Amino acid sequence: MTRLNPITTPRHELRAEKARRNKEAALNAFIGKKAEIDEMLARLQALSDDHFSCAPDEVGWAMVGTLEHYASLLKRITDSAFGEGEHAR
Repeated sequence: MTRLNPITTPRHELRAEKARRNKEAALNAFIGKKAEIDEMLARLQALSDDHFSCAPDEVGWAMVGTLEHYASLLKRITDSAFGEGEHAR
């Protein structure tokens, strides 16, 4: 990538190049965060598919409480993502 010379390049071209680099950096950060979320979702799905590592004869109120806690945290996320609950638009 060739950098523009700030002495010989018109100011509007410098601003446009800075804006382009900023947009590219934002896109890369977005893709990275999306990949991070996708990985977390895949791990949660696998844990759910395995019944949260809890055999039927091990289920008790403590495990129900744990799942209730997980559900409340996920509800905060989905409410925010979909504009529901306290995040209703």
